Amino acid sequence: MELRAVPWMMLCLLCLPPCARAQTKIPLETVKSWADAFGGELYSIVTKYSGSLLLQKKYKDVEPTLKIKEVDGLELVKKFSEQMESMLRRKVEAVERLVEAAEDADLNHEYNSSLEFDYYNSLLINDKDENDNYVELGDEFILEPNEHFNNLLVNTTYSDIQLPTNVYNKDPAILNGVYMSEALNPIFVDNFERDPTLTWQYFGSSTGFFRLYPGIKWLPDENGVISFDCRNRGWYIQAATSPKDIVIIVDVSGSMKGLRMTIAKHTIITILDTLGENDFVNIIAYNDYVHFIEPCFKGILVQADRDNREHFKQLVDELQAKGVGTVSKALTESFKILREFREAGQGGLCNQAIMLITDGAVEDYEAVFEKYNWPDRKVCLGSDKREGRGKVLFCVVGVEEHKPGYQAKLSIHVVQHLNPHGHLTVNASTAARQEPAVVISEVRVFTYLIGREVTFAPNVKWIACNNKGYYTQISTLADVQENVMEYLHVLSRPMVINHDHDIIWTEAYMDSALFASQAQSLLLMTTVAMPVFSKKNETVENYPGFASENGFSFVLKRSHGILLGVVGSDVPLRELLKLAPRYKLGVHGYAFLNTNNGYILSHPDLRPLYKEGKKLKPKPNYNSVDLSEVEWEDQDEILRSAMINGETGYLSMDVKVPVDKGKRVLFLTNDYFFTDISGTPFSLGVVLSRGHGEYILLGNTSVEEGLHDLLQPDLSLANEWIYCITDIDPDHRKLSQLEAVIRFLTGEEPDLECDEELVQEVLFDAVVTAPMEAYWTTLALNMSLDTEAGVEMAFLGTRAGLMRSALYVGSEKISNKKFLTQKDKESIFTMDHFPLWYRRAAEHPPGSFIYSIVSEDDSEGGGLPKVVTVSTAVSVSVDGKMGIAAGGDRIDPYGHGVLPSVQGLPVSTGYLGRLTKCQGHEWCMTFHLKLGEDPQGAKQVVLTPLTPPESLCECKASSLSCSHLSPQCPMYSMQSAVVCSLSTQYD
Repeated sequence: MELRAVPWMMLCLLCLPPCARAQTKIPLETVKSWADAFGGELYSIVTKYSGSLLLQKKYKDVEPTLKIKEVDGLELVKKFSEQMESMLRRKVEAVERLVEAAEDADLNHEYNSSLEFDYYNSLLINDKDENDNYVELGDEFILEPNEHFNNLLVNTTYSDIQLPTNVYNKDPAILNGVYMSEALNPIFVDNFERDPTLTWQYFGSSTGFFRLYPGIKWLPDENGVISFDCRNRGWYIQAATSPKDIVIIVDVSGSMKGLRMTIAKHTIITILDTLGENDFVNIIAYNDYVHFIEPCFKGILVQADRDNREHFKQLVDELQAKGVGTVSKALTESFKILREFREAGQGGLCNQAIMLITDGAVEDYEAVFEKYNWPDRKVCLGSDKREGRGKVLFCVVGVEEHKPGYQAKLSIHVVQHLNPHGHLTVNASTAARQEPAVVISEVRVFTYLIGREVTFAPNVKWIACNNKGYYTQISTLADVQENVMEYLHVLSRPMVINHDHDIIWTEAYMDSALFASQAQSLLLMTTVAMPVFSKKNETVENYPGFASENGFSFVLKRSHGILLGVVGSDVPLRELLKLAPRYKLGVHGYAFLNTNNGYILSHPDLRPLYKEGKKLKPKPNYNSVDLSEVEWEDQDEILRSAMINGETGYLSMDVKVPVDKGKRVLFLTNDYFFTDISGTPFSLGVVLSRGHGEYILLGNTSVEEGLHDLLQPDLSLANEWIYCITDIDPDHRKLSQLEAVIRFLTGEEPDLECDEELVQEVLFDAVVTAPMEAYWTTLALNMSLDTEAGVEMAFLGTRAGLMRSALYVGSEKISNKKFLTQKDKESIFTMDHFPLWYRRAAEHPPGSFIYSIVSEDDSEGGGLPKVVTVSTAVSVSVDGKMGIAAGGDRIDPYGHGVLPSVQGLPVSTGYLGRLTKCQGHEWCMTFHLKLGEDPQGAKQVVLTPLTPPESLCECKASSLSCSHLSPQCPMYSMQSAVVCSLSTQYD
């Protein structure tokens, strides 16, 4: 391929001092000749030291043997989706085994209120007292670093128990639960042996303890407190209940002033913390009148995502108590909202509930429930006639209108009837006589009585118990957490009765509560979780007091309706995306995941962390970033809607892609391929850039030849890529990817599972690029420090993630020692992207050199950067027809082109070299290359002439005479400079 050096530059003279401005200006043609000469010399230098022409020739020599494979994006995304579904299914099966083991263990366990049992408390393990004896619940617990668990100290043979500070670790309920859940230990270990890609497995109990495998040492926060409560975590709440529509009603009348209002606010915030993105919510405050605390949300429910929850919390904090409370209007408004959403098929489409927070209720509110919540009264067939037991009823759900979520037809259960006003009328179509009755309500009502006053307790209790809710009294701030959590057990009862073990997947999150315990790294994850229910039943025959005159006889089987807890396992999203390898996606291609709510699980433009000092912290709303916020070219939300609905399809968009931390923009045409991941609420998208992004170069070389070149010391592979799976077998975890590939090819590790297509690409690239080592070495040995100073290193990278590099100076003289290391992620191949110098060169014509300048905030010491990185693309044509190698351009319809490799070298911004061309009456001058800024602050390359004026006179340049120079203003002391545009290119 013929390369022509046609530099185009923008040159000017800047900041001439007063004495210079008074002199005759240097002719434009002279400045242009300087630019031409400098451009030609610079092109000659970078071409020589990069070896780009040699590498182009080597690829040209093997072109007849090459094949181009076109990537079928739709088939690719389906293949990735199937692999991800298979991986996630293994996690589900592990959780299902834990659920079965936990429920069986509970079934076989008899509660013992006097049980004494020692267990491994994660806070106390390995702690000793002053006598060097292990403290109670803190026996010896062997901990060893494990790479699979981020090199944390763990025990992979046993789990241990964590409890929040406010839960007593010897409480009988805790001891019985911990003792029962010991049965999970062998299941944890067996799961990990079956699937070594599993990470954390755990059981969160409804009583508050948290069993974690592998066991770790839990660390308190800086105040010595363990605030982590598993029952507050999103995975627990979502698994324990179905999606729900919630209206929170809070009394802000004058009687709620002071501590009562503080408790009420804390109660609302705690309820909000139990909601997730599958739930819908609104908050109504009432006194003399009813108002929505957010007027914009009047009459509707909004998704309980993090943004809305935080917004509600701010508004709740501003509530003030005044006036007189009238609850009936607030209840009416709440029922209307819930009914409208239910009838419109909006909201969670499952549970609906009202949360009433008040210090009392006095007016007649029964009519509200009769109108809105008791439209179809079903059927209590008898009552307990014993004295003092008139509030206990046996109820049968009618067979004619059995609804999902309620008890099966003719199943009998015990309910409480606390109507202070007397009996309700039984539906005549179901029973022939009137008996005390309880209705099957559409909306559950939960009541929270605030304060120690009990005068209005019967009324508040009646509201809850006649609307399938739960009543609790909250007297102090310490009571809030436990009492609020009770509503979850009530909402879980339909699931318990039907034993619905729904599998839930959470949104992406980083559990900040676990950061202090070092149980998690700063990685996005999702959790798969399932509820654990009690299988125990009680049988009651001929229940005393049941009226025999009813003509019925029953054997009552009463389900406890107990939620024992939730089992879960974490799935790092990074592990999931390893199934969509970078080499199949091209230079600018990527894969991304989103939920059925439209939120991003993983995306290259999702940046969930920010830096505070030297620490990385999650951004406030990192896990509620919508797909439309990162794929903003999808203005009509065609892509978003299709992925939310789990569709399979394809579309194209012209996009602007920011690179180099947003400092540069690439203009590309991307093809989007998407499908759902079966058995999950997730969808997968794959993006391929038009051009080389949709083609793969296939070469042919022998293992023997390729293996020889792989062993060269200047060669490395992208260690974050998966050439071979090394994270399953403990013996393989210490191997680098290059070591694993070599052992696979030599047969030393026959058990290694490797990507043979990718390994074949690596072998081919190793052979073709092998001559570069000798070329660079020869240049380095013959390099003259006086005349060729400034070039520090040469390097190349291929699409298969192979890299070669050579130093032209001693390692101690390298200006940027982080370059091409793990400390400079932008300069190497990672799971998330190709190197920046590779991506930029890929979008320019082959043979052009792209100059990348590190910005000030990226340079060491905070000063001006000391190095310029130069890179160029090397293209390959097939069938003798030239294709366009750049991904931003379209493939030439007469042939295919790919981008096999990119070369580059960093050039020091110190002394560049002499550009001496006196012959032929041209000019002679020595330049100094450095970086600076123009008057507007833009970055620019500055070439300062260093040659004294007498040298110019000796050259006798036709375009520049000595008369142009002032003795008082010699050239070498001028502040003026020749400026080269950063966009210099060569055709």
